[in-house]
Amino acid sequence: MLAAMPPTPTPTPAPGAPRVRERGDACPGALRLHSADDGHLARLRLPAGRLTERQVEVLAHAAETLGDGRISVTSRGNAELRGLAGDCGAELAALLAEAGLLPSPTHERVRNIVASPAAGLDGLGAADVQLWARELDERLCAAPWAAALSGRFLFVLDDGRGDVTGLGGDVTLVAVAPGAALLRLGDRTVRVAAADAPRAALAAARAFLTAAREAGTGAWRVRELPEGSGVDVRAALTTAGIAAEPVREPLPPHGAPPALAPGPLGPASLHVLAPLGRFTAGRLRALLPADEVRFTPWRGAVVVGADPGRLFGLEAHGLITRPDSPWVGVSACTGRPGCAKSLADVRADAVPGRPGLPVHYSGCERRCGHPHGAWVDVLAAPGGGYLVDGAPVPRTDLTPAVTTARTAPRTAPRTTR
Repeated sequence: MLAAMPPTPTPTPAPGAPRVRERGDACPGALRLHSADDGHLARLRLPAGRLTERQVEVLAHAAETLGDGRISVTSRGNAELRGLAGDCGAELAALLAEAGLLPSPTHERVRNIVASPAAGLDGLGAADVQLWARELDERLCAAPWAAALSGRFLFVLDDGRGDVTGLGGDVTLVAVAPGAALLRLGDRTVRVAAADAPRAALAAARAFLTAAREAGTGAWRVRELPEGSGVDVRAALTTAGIAAEPVREPLPPHGAPPALAPGPLGPASLHVLAPLGRFTAGRLRALLPADEVRFTPWRGAVVVGADPGRLFGLEAHGLITRPDSPWVGVSACTGRPGCAKSLADVRADAVPGRPGLPVHYSGCERRCGHPHGAWVDVLAAPGGGYLVDGAPVPRTDLTPAVTTARTAPRTAPRTTR
């Protein structure tokens, strides 16, 4: 069941030139492990970040018995296990399948669905898009053609509060009252009935695949389609029997979405962040009991069915529970010793600075896992030290430099990919 990783993808093209993908998508999955300096890595797709109590236990157990004891949360609310042995693929797959975390071996890498984590919990939003996410996942896994989507293709479902709209979705759904949704694919936006939203998202993904085949460039994402490659969303929806009307006012452009702050969430839920996006197995188990746990794009977890009074206990476990914590918004790539390309142990070097803009520590110019929108770029430099938004800074001076950068006015989002 364990597949070998393909070679490194083709490099980024020159500005204005279309990207041509000559190889298959090498994105890791639960069955396709990636070899790293600290062992193998598995990435588990968790639609809407959702985990049952049993699945939380299984994930913690897998991390302890097969990996390095930690669970990383990605910027899509997925989970990563590291430090895996190269021959553990069958055992890991069996654990995940038994817990319902591997419903389709052929589709496991394409179940990339981000949904507003607080939907249905705090009285905000126009619809419970968590329900849309479950239906979309079922339809996605049941469609044989959908297995051709890239492991990077992303569905984003926003309940209307705007918390995930800007996370760079290929297909974005936004709930609007009364009983409607806006669907965006590329620069095209249409309105559909809320009841049709999951079907419409899937039809839009199929329209993208059609456009990608016609373009012949092997595009993985909508933004990689060559200029002039039209994606006929309305025709795809008509074929699927879904009524749609064009929208004059498009959705806001991709930008910095407001992050969900740690703390109480409605009368019976709460949100906590994992330091630098990593839970230990013990910290993950500390979230229980819970009706369910939802990993978030901000590398934390919403605990559904939890008394907000439990925040004090979770803080004692080392989790971030207060919105004024200087560690809110601080993230880092794997760095040394896990990544051969990294120039530094960025997790050990990371400092929070004063609360403000998100800050991301990167060991190399790939900047894996960086935030969307405006953020402070802390990049390891050859020979030691760092570049903070391009300015050289000795490692010993990171704290004042990051503090200044996090609170400085920013006129435009940083874009690196």
